[in-house]
Amino acid sequence: MKLSRRRTLILGVVTVGLIVLFPIFSGSAIRFYMDWLWFDDLGQLSTFRIGWAAQVVVWAASGLVVLAGLAINWFFVPRWLFGLFRLRGAGADGGSALVVKRLPPIALSATIVAVASIMAWVAADQWAGALEWVHGRPFGFSDPIFGFDVSFYVFRLPFYRFLVGWALGLIGVTLVGSVVLYTLAGCLRHVRAIRHLSVLGALFLVGVALGYQLQRWALVQSVSGAVFGAGYTDVHARMPLLTLLTGVVVVGAFVLLINAWFPRWRLLLGVGVVWLLLALLAQVYPANVQRMTVEPNELALERPFIEHNIGFTRYAYGLDEVREFDYFDTGELTAQGLEENRDTLDNVRLWDWRPLHATYDQMQAMRAYYAFADIDIDRYVLDGRLRQVTLAVRELDITEMREESRTWINRHLIYTHGYGLCMSPVGEVSADGLPEFLVRNIPPQSDHPELEITRPEIYFGEKTIDYVIVDTTEDEFSFPMGDQNVYSRYEGSAGVEVGGLLRRAALAMRFGDSQILFSDAVQPDSRVLFRRELTDRVKTLAPMLSFDADPYPVIVDGRIVWLYDAYTWTDRFPYSQPVGGLNYIRNSVKVVIDAYTGDTTFYVVDSDDPLIQTYQAIYPDLFTPVEEMDPVLREHWRYPEQLFLIQADIYADYHVEDPRVFYNKEDLWETPTEIRGSKKAQMAPYYVTIRLPDSDELSFILMRPYVPAGRQNMVAWLYAHSDGESYGELGVYKFSKEVLVYGPMQVESRIDQDPRISQQLSLWSQSGSSVNRGNLIVIPIDGTLLYVEPIYLEAEASRLPQFGQAVVLHRNRVAMADTLSAALAEVVQEPPGTERPGEPPEIGLDPQEPLAGEVHELALSAQNHYETAKRCLEEGDWACYGDALEGLERDLEALIAATGE
Repeated sequence: MKLSRRRTLILGVVTVGLIVLFPIFSGSAIRFYMDWLWFDDLGQLSTFRIGWAAQVVVWAASGLVVLAGLAINWFFVPRWLFGLFRLRGAGADGGSALVVKRLPPIALSATIVAVASIMAWVAADQWAGALEWVHGRPFGFSDPIFGFDVSFYVFRLPFYRFLVGWALGLIGVTLVGSVVLYTLAGCLRHVRAIRHLSVLGALFLVGVALGYQLQRWALVQSVSGAVFGAGYTDVHARMPLLTLLTGVVVVGAFVLLINAWFPRWRLLLGVGVVWLLLALLAQVYPANVQRMTVEPNELALERPFIEHNIGFTRYAYGLDEVREFDYFDTGELTAQGLEENRDTLDNVRLWDWRPLHATYDQMQAMRAYYAFADIDIDRYVLDGRLRQVTLAVRELDITEMREESRTWINRHLIYTHGYGLCMSPVGEVSADGLPEFLVRNIPPQSDHPELEITRPEIYFGEKTIDYVIVDTTEDEFSFPMGDQNVYSRYEGSAGVEVGGLLRRAALAMRFGDSQILFSDAVQPDSRVLFRRELTDRVKTLAPMLSFDADPYPVIVDGRIVWLYDAYTWTDRFPYSQPVGGLNYIRNSVKVVIDAYTGDTTFYVVDSDDPLIQTYQAIYPDLFTPVEEMDPVLREHWRYPEQLFLIQADIYADYHVEDPRVFYNKEDLWETPTEIRGSKKAQMAPYYVTIRLPDSDELSFILMRPYVPAGRQNMVAWLYAHSDGESYGELGVYKFSKEVLVYGPMQVESRIDQDPRISQQLSLWSQSGSSVNRGNLIVIPIDGTLLYVEPIYLEAEASRLPQFGQAVVLHRNRVAMADTLSAALAEVVQEPPGTERPGEPPEIGLDPQEPLAGEVHELALSAQNHYETAKRCLEEGDWACYGDALEGLERDLEALIAATGE
């Protein structure tokens, strides 16, 4: 009867365990199986295996260590105890039960297995750190305090700290369990027990000593000094105390070992008292050193540590090779200068992404279920000219369909992809105030062969969050044409094959969708496309990388592919100032994803980065050398805005290399503000196509101005190169501190103070239109600065933003006109009587001859020059426009002379 009850109890426990654990383990197994198939489909099965193999090895090794450690300390060493255990219980008749000798070993075994499982799973979470510890590559320079290569702090120290903490946890559990074991046996004071516990205590103290030493090394990442990194107090107070604590604890460990065979309780107590006093001193002494020694002489004592911080921070953020130039704002814009910089002015961005997004949605979405996730900026060479463009991919957003249309078949089998993209030049506006499209409509149309799209389907994008099944019995919706729809079938090879019943059931469980299992439209050779959203896709493949927030499309050989910037980063770089949870970053990888096939390739673009070298050693099949990238794609590299923002924020402080100036915060810069829409906002970086002052080549750069902290005048502008061999080059142009250069908010104020402009803006606002001011663009050109701000109008009824006016400021002249050309013409008009020396006019009378003749003839000549100037302005021919104005000026002077007035 008792045996039957025991079996019933065991069977019940097993049943409950299976009920609880089966969903967990079965779900994990199915996800593992689906991931295996997905990685295999992408040709990255080896990458998947490496990650899982590392987890299994770490889990198994740590589990064996725990099992062995606990078995030795709870079974082998105290095996003499088990004969002393007695378990008494009251029987049904109130009598004494027999001694149960097998229960303690069973309970201990269960406890050991439970502890080993928990600690093994904790260790398995550190599999990535273990791989980095094994494969970590050197940085090639050392920290200034201990002389360790930086890789020690990035790859090894974190793993050592985990190992010591994990080992201390294991020793602590072992020690506590042993104490409980001896106590239950009534043998806590037995000599064998004392020796056993003394050895465990000594091991624990050794772990504590190692922890102190690791803390000492970690002080190069201290936050308690004048700057990030070890400061004077850390080096001269905390480090010596940690060394003393390490020594005292090691001595305590030896004394504890000696005490196991030769009891020396007083000596052990003395060591404990010294340890306690040092621990208390460590809480007080550094603070007193900081207050009484450092603060009265902070600059002198912290100077070398400030130098370390500046040097390491500039290196960690890639700012150690920023090229510095002086920019003297002494130039003057002329009509001839505008003509010479026509390629720059044609690429001035008149369309901000916010109003343009709404305009694209209104004009090019075509159907409610199409959406543009984002507006991107790039450049293309069209008709021999470099054209800066905005473009957006037309993706499918099934949530915008009517609810009754969002059936399972529509969502997963028929409406499977987006279609094409639209593109427009940044600086061109139609007569209606709308974009001039270079690529438009469905199917995509373009007048430029370079922009022809032969494979416009978008199966992988920024909004493709749902799974789809291709090669089913249903045709897929391709695009609308009038009142009809055009259908097609997927011709790529991507996707996990549905296969037989078991795999189909696994797919149904993976997506929680029974229709996969029961739908007759799904065939064995059908394929499931999932993880189609770009961020989900790349993060699953390379979780160790950080990814930019803005992937952008590129047209390559008739296909649409995505370029996605990826970063290697760490928060463990010594002496480098943290920002946003990191203190080292490199744009070492660019990811290319085919919008149709989903092929995903990680190209290494900075092979000198030790972090990417380490990841390449760990995952040899994941990364591809940049030399294998299509040259057409390389022409479309953009310096990533997210990286530039981080660098610009750091450089605002760390452009200063003099420790005294840095400490006193004498030359801090900050990001300027501007009016965006109708509110103040921090000025965002922007892409421009210009000639840098030291170059004759047209360059596509990312730039942002700086203003002094607490001031509004412009003090410098930082740029990042995006072209060719100069890609990634950073430079800064500094203005003279003796000359006032208008900052963005000062320009905004000048615009607001102009009577004509402010009156016109008020009239538009009162007439029922919403007036939005676009991003202010600062353009360095011909040794001076040009400020351009677009104005957008949006009728409340249509909600279609239109370009209204262009506001231009140069020097003290502000102009607003219907076109950028007209506004530029106003700000470059030269006062009467001025001539450019050495440039005889091509239009009008010879300036060397006396101006005379009939008034009628002069009036006709003036009218002719005026009409010529208008025509040249419309054509954007600035040289012709300037010559016509000069001719008009001479005619007017001659008229005055002829009439005697």
